Amino acid sequence: MADILIKNGYVLTMDPSKGDLGNGEVAIDGNKIVYVGDSYEGSAENVIDAKGMVVMPGLVNTHTHAGMALLRGYADDLPLSSWLEDHIWPVEAKLTPEDLYIGTKLACLEMIKSGTTCFADMYIHMDNVAKAVEECGIRAALSYGMIDLGDKEKAEHELKEGKRFVCEFNGAADGRITAMYGPHAPHTCSRDFLIRVREQARKDNVKVHIHVLETEAELNQMKTQFGMCSVNMLDEAGFLDGDVLAAHCIWLSGGDMDILRDRCVNVSHNPVSNMKLASGIAPVPELLDRGVNVSLGTDGCASNNNLDMFEEMKMAALLHKVNSMDPTVVDARTVLEMATVNGAQALGIQAGMLKEGNFADLIIVDMNQPHLTPLYDVASHLVYSARGSDVVTTIVNGQLLMKDGVVLPMDENEVLKNATAISKRLVCENCDN
Repeated sequence: MADILIKNGYVLTMDPSKGDLGNGEVAIDGNKIVYVGDSYEGSAENVIDAKGMVVMPGLVNTHTHAGMALLRGYADDLPLSSWLEDHIWPVEAKLTPEDLYIGTKLACLEMIKSGTTCFADMYIHMDNVAKAVEECGIRAALSYGMIDLGDKEKAEHELKEGKRFVCEFNGAADGRITAMYGPHAPHTCSRDFLIRVREQARKDNVKVHIHVLETEAELNQMKTQFGMCSVNMLDEAGFLDGDVLAAHCIWLSGGDMDILRDRCVNVSHNPVSNMKLASGIAPVPELLDRGVNVSLGTDGCASNNNLDMFEEMKMAALLHKVNSMDPTVVDARTVLEMATVNGAQALGIQAGMLKEGNFADLIIVDMNQPHLTPLYDVASHLVYSARGSDVVTTIVNGQLLMKDGVVLPMDENEVLKNATAISKRLVCENCDN
């Protein structure tokens, strides 16, 4: 007997060998999918009727800073330098470990409600981030954000803390948490430090999460300092490999893209954040044409304002159409792959497709909505018309985290109340100083 059987839904498997099932069934036993097809012959303890709904893999957010949910809308519409130096960094310095626990719960609540089942995070006070993830039931790849700025003493501390986090939390929460090393970026970490992080990640057999060429300022700084851009410096240092998740990757040359392809680097595209901060437009069509694994991320709420991956999918598709003046590029299916299959591949998790043996990380989207009627093409509707609020059921690791729109592992009102209280304290403290 299976634990959960979902029936009567349109099953968007994202599995090319299976295709879509117009009226299919998905069975879950333990934390794995045990059946995807037209008619499950066994019984189940919990049967979910998905008539008029789409059953699909959960969305994978490959780059965010979850605790920044507390800074949503705090300093909008400002130049990047002022945004960071005058507003974000000062208020971040006031965030306590308990704040990050509450902020991460707020982010997890938003992600569960909007269909994200796994996210990659790089931030501070990561023990408390992991605690929140474990309690919320979501899946996450977590990394402590390391910055040394060429300071040898700071480098020792950062690497020690990064290693401690990896050793303590990789495989935590019954395997839902994987740990990564998180050197912030090539222009905030020294070359020697990056090499040491690279070596340690290989020893510990974990992945690396890093920002790469998010801004033109980084590109210019690296050229001045090393006579080459970030990608070339990282490649020359032996840093790049298939276990690297590189966020943003905006200011790339054709040669840079070839290097990323040849080294099998995974790219996380963050279109909304890149537009909001006027950082630039990543050459996603060119990366995809080269065969680079490009996934999707929201970045933190301070530079996006929400964690809705449905919105991120739509923005990704539209941005590259208007940038290339070609309405055929980055089509709906491609964007869905970026948000599911490619994201799971980037994080090395057995998910992203509804397939027997994969983790039972999936969502159910209610298509019985005015903005989703009439329905001609499911993939197109999910990208161009659907919203995170259309998700009614979220399952991670075989556990129901949301059923019929009700989040089960946490008290939603309490999370909102606590987060609001923290925001008031942070604003008052910042004003006082």
